[in-house]
Parts: sequence; structure tokens; C-alpha cells
Amino acid sequence: MPLVRAYTAADEQGWLHCRVLSFLPTAYFDDVSTKKPTVEGVEIVAEVDGRIAGILDASLDGDLMTIDTVAVHPDHQCKGIGTMLFQETRRQAKALGAATLDAWTRDDAATLRWYHAMGFAESDHYLHVYADYYVDREEPSRAVQPRPGLDPIKIFLHGKVEDEEEMRRQFRRVHVCRRFSMALQ
Repeated sequence: MPLVRAYTAADEQGWLHCRVLSFLPTAYFDDVSTKKPTVEGVEIVAEVDGRIAGILDASLDGDLMTIDTVAVHPDHQCKGIGTMLFQETRRQAKALGAATLDAWTRDDAATLRWYHAMGFAESDHYLHVYADYYVDREEPSRAVQPRPGLDPIKIFLHGKVEDEEEMRRQFRRVHVCRRFSMALQ
């Protein structure tokens, strides 16, 4: 049975490994951290046999708590660990006075199903657009006006969802970023 507990500094390497391995098969495959960000709010882990099997960080801003990272190690997925982490986060969010819990995520089918199953409602949308010289030499130039002496190689941009069709014609990697939220009180 997984143990859900507060994150400690000693968990950092396990936190990093869990996050990287769980993100690899998703649209966030390149969102790699080499150090765990500090979060003001909820920082919890799920431990199985002394190893980090799941993580969830959520930041509090006024009465809004936002899930910044939720990840379950591939060896432990589909065993209820994400749900356990979510339930503890929801409990702590209420105790901290949050009225709303939300999260932003990309268009991964399994992730979208999970947020819906947890009771979140989907609302706002915008685009994550990548312009990558190594995918198509012209992408960065289509994305921004280069300055003399600077050649853009990889660029991450936000775009309007109503421009999705046009963005997909111009760039190979375009994701719809979606907001999921739920009222807590």
C-alpha cells in the first residue's frame, strides 16, 4: 500500500526521476527539471517500498490552488496512486482556504481522462507552439523576427486556440493547453 506523505529535501532525486520517467511518453516529454522547484502550497509524494512512486506539487495564490506537477512513475501507474495524491491535495487545499483547485495540461488522452474522472471541468484553452530548427530549419524564422547576429534555434510560444489550424500548418509541434478546475468550498 502506498504511503502518501509530505515531500522532504531528501526526496529530490526520487522526485526528479519520477517526473522525468512519467513525462517521457507525454506531450511534456521535454519538460525536464534538474532541480525541484520550490512550491508554496502542497508538496506530497507517494512512497512504495521506500521509493518515490508518485509526486504532486500544487501552489497556492490567494484562494486558487494550482497543480503544478502530478506524476506517477511508470512502474506504478494505473494503481490508484495519482488518485490518492489528488485526494490528499484536495484535502490540504481546503484546509489552506483554497476555493478552487485547477491545473493546466496538454492534449494527452490519458491525462485528460484522469482529470475528468477526478471531477474537474475543462474550460480555458490556448496553444503551446514549438518552433524547432532541427525539425524544420524555417520554423523559428516563421515564429519570430530574428535580431541581427542572433539565429533562433528553438522557440516555445503561446498562441490563440482559434489559430490552431494555421499553427498546425506552419509548425509540427502544436498542443492545446487546457485548464481544468473544480470548486472546493
